[in-house]
Amino acid sequence: MLTALLDLVLPARCGGCAAPGASWCRACARELSDHPVAVAPRVDPGVPVWSLGPYTGPRRRAVIVAKERARRDLAEPLGLAWAVAIARLRRWSELPEGPMIVAPAPTRARAARARGGDPVTRAARAAAAHDRRLHVHPILNVAAGVRDSVGLSAADRQRNLAGRVGVRADGLPRTIPVLVVDDVLTTGTTARESVRALRRAGFDPRAVLVIAHA
Repeated sequence: MLTALLDLVLPARCGGCAAPGASWCRACARELSDHPVAVAPRVDPGVPVWSLGPYTGPRRRAVIVAKERARRDLAEPLGLAWAVAIARLRRWSELPEGPMIVAPAPTRARAARARGGDPVTRAARAAAAHDRRLHVHPILNVAAGVRDSVGLSAADRQRNLAGRVGVRADGLPRTIPVLVVDDVLTTGTTARESVRALRRAGFDPRAVLVIAHA
């Protein structure tokens, strides 16, 4: 509530560079509109991984303020950037042309509540508003007791999540390909466990798309 009130009182600042005057400036929009890049994480998820760019500049700041300041207005520019990237990946034949299920990476329920909801899911829904073939379903979840990954080593991240990502997708057709989306890719552990969980549940994950890679 306090954050929302401050946003009403203080002048709008760009979520990517903090420049005053707009919630998302043209320069940051141009940077996020670059071609998606293929990423080879330390932990191989078993599907292609694509990123809008390195975890620096506007991408890094947007991810941080979307989480820590609950900047819901950033869902639209981030979602639009994803929609543009998905369109390019379709043209490159890296993603199928038809309908796709978009599955946001799993997040701890407690963390999502603290942030006023999941910013990744909000951005995914904004992307789907630009492409009717995208169907967002937050079907991935993590078991109780999973720790926050901040500060964990690559080995600790793997132990923390191994076998602890699940899928709740009663009624969803398994014939529609799935795209996993997340904000930041670090080691690739979350992506791998998400892909594994989807395959165990009978789904067909095709790729992972992130806002930034570290």
